[in-house]
Amino acid sequence: MTERIGVVVVGAGQAGLSISHELTQSGVDHVVLERGRIGQTWRDRWDSFCLVTPNWTVQLPGGAYDGQEPDGYMPRDSIVSYLERYARSSHAPVREGVAVNTLAVGDDKQFVLNTSHGDIRASTVVLSTGAFQKAHRPEATASLPKRLQVIDAEDYRNPSALAAGKVLVIGSGQTGCQIAEELHEAGRDVVLSCGRAPWLPRRVEGRDVIALLAETTFFEVGPGDPPSDAVRLRANPQNTGHGGGRDLHFRTLQAIGVTLVGHLVGADDRRADFAADLADSVAFGDAMYADVRALIATGCAARGTRAPEFPAVPPFKADPPEHIDLTGFGAVVITSGFRPDYRSWTTFPSAFDNRGFPLQRDGASTVVPGLFFCGVHYMRKRKSTLFMGVGEDAAIVAEAVRARVAMSSSSR
Repeated sequence: MTERIGVVVVGAGQAGLSISHELTQSGVDHVVLERGRIGQTWRDRWDSFCLVTPNWTVQLPGGAYDGQEPDGYMPRDSIVSYLERYARSSHAPVREGVAVNTLAVGDDKQFVLNTSHGDIRASTVVLSTGAFQKAHRPEATASLPKRLQVIDAEDYRNPSALAAGKVLVIGSGQTGCQIAEELHEAGRDVVLSCGRAPWLPRRVEGRDVIALLAETTFFEVGPGDPPSDAVRLRANPQNTGHGGGRDLHFRTLQAIGVTLVGHLVGADDRRADFAADLADSVAFGDAMYADVRALIATGCAARGTRAPEFPAVPPFKADPPEHIDLTGFGAVVITSGFRPDYRSWTTFPSAFDNRGFPLQRDGASTVVPGLFFCGVHYMRKRKSTLFMGVGEDAAIVAEAVRARVAMSSSSR
């Protein structure tokens, strides 16, 4: 039998739970469907994963971080525990283990959700399925030898789970750098194939750089109109929360012995070929570092305070090999980011742009009435997917849902 529910939220991560909290506060009946368990995306991270932003940035509505380590960086299991507690305190009506296979619009303009537990019809749906849903593999990775264990970052758990031998890590954002460092510390020989990524010091004059950025417009910046791929697909600044938080970028990795090369061009059974663009990638990150320094200085000047003294950019020796002998390599970990995947399970392709991002304004679909989003990368601002920003978006989306439900009720 088909179940009828007025409002359905898909996904029980920080976005879906924030939406649920706001809907409950507004008296809007709803259910939250989660394919796995609460916080499943976080559960799927590698074993040693931890936040890159400090714990004080966890600011979900009605559930701000109140632990003993506001300047620490929660590990994976603590993030999951936090979300479980938040769901309980919010009385979130979560149904775990319910996967949404397809989402369609019926002839009566109602949504039809085909789930692993049967069909559901709803007048309003909020998709909170994560910033990105599908791992991206650069075209050149298809040429890697079949004898190698090739996995995406979402399938990486720990060094011991990889095939024996050297490891090639493709992608140098936060994830790629952290995995490369962990593998090196485990005694693996690591080659990191690098792309363009910004970097920042962990602390400046004793303050976490995130605290300095939060005093500027950094996290408030929108994606532009129309949104720019250069903004939406840019890697997050290289950094880490491991070891109490420390610097992690091209220079620190090179210093400990990780081999840095340019982006992968292609491979055969014997060797992998890389572009001669490592110096350009480093220069890109240095330029972004300079931009952030200027932004913070401008903010300090506006407040009449002294700008902190940032460390000078360390020297970098960019003479990478353009070819790597693959003899002795056992595994490749691809960390080249993710892309939206809404089109694979929804039946209204025109609701998404050429990159698969939803066409929306303040979380409301501009194509499909009654369809909403939350937790989308750069949905409204840079912070839209972060623990410190998703609550702001959730309040706006929940109010729009409440207004839609009220209008529907009054027209009956």
